[in-house]
Amino acid sequence: MKPFKFQKTKSVSEAVAGKNEHSRFVAGGTNLVDLMKKHISEPDVLVDVTAGLSSTITQTTSGLRIGAMARNSAVANDVLVKQQAPLISKAILAGASPQIRNMASTGGNLLQRTRCPYFYDISLPCNKRKEGSGCGALESENRTSAIIGHSEHCVAVHPSDMCVAMSALDANVIVTGKDSKEATIPFKDFHRLPGDNAELDNTLPADAVITAVDIPKNKFSDNNAYVKVRDRDSYAFALISVAAGLQLEGNRIVDARLASGGVAHKPWRWYEAEKFLAGKEAIQKIFSEAAEIAIADTKPLAGNKFKVPMLKGAIEVALQNCLTIK
Repeated sequence: MKPFKFQKTKSVSEAVAGKNEHSRFVAGGTNLVDLMKKHISEPDVLVDVTAGLSSTITQTTSGLRIGAMARNSAVANDVLVKQQAPLISKAILAGASPQIRNMASTGGNLLQRTRCPYFYDISLPCNKRKEGSGCGALESENRTSAIIGHSEHCVAVHPSDMCVAMSALDANVIVTGKDSKEATIPFKDFHRLPGDNAELDNTLPADAVITAVDIPKNKFSDNNAYVKVRDRDSYAFALISVAAGLQLEGNRIVDARLASGGVAHKPWRWYEAEKFLAGKEAIQKIFSEAAEIAIADTKPLAGNKFKVPMLKGAIEVALQNCLTIK
């Protein structure tokens, strides 16, 4: 690991004042420290934001506000979250391990980087790590790679479980820059697809820090589910995950939400499938047809074609679980 300076801050303004191209914010450090150990990220300065950012979860007129320093375990077990956005709690508890959830912050979770093996091995080509070096996974080992939204420059997937649930609930990311002004980035616009700039993960301004995530009021708290398919039962990233929510009147679907992890460079919303579900009866046949609509747009690679039927099955199970698991 490259030697670095450690700078503690006590406020948002102090934190953003210390941010530059040679520094990185650190909260729980559950991802950044790994990247530093592997010489993928080599900042000169770590700016500690733990004292300057809020860790509270509060009720607002429009929903819930989760402070950027709220630990994942605290969010998952919070009474307000369980009551109003239980999908987030379920997604968090499906990820990582208790020890990591106790350290990882909400803001840091949004910023974690891909676990693609080509990104993590500095001896291999990776446009995300070294622009212009090529995508090693594109024509090689791509079993865990993207099946939608990828480009010839990058086929990596976003690793977060929590972000999939937040995507499904149309969350908003609250950020503050050096001008001390607060700005809102819709969650759907926060994470990027690779396109020609695989090195860019998100749209967070370079001189800004995440201060909170807002979860709008929703009507999916009674019927929701998170399904995660992985190589082992714990401490493994998703091959496929699905966050599902249904707003029901009797057995009729008024509104639906479907989002997936393990399929793209960002949490992926299945908007066409959601539109199809609205107004339909909540039965297995309809769920299967919605899943078929979702997988129609996928473009699997040579090594991950198995993900397509796996995704279809996971969507069907998640929608069915919305009716049976509380």
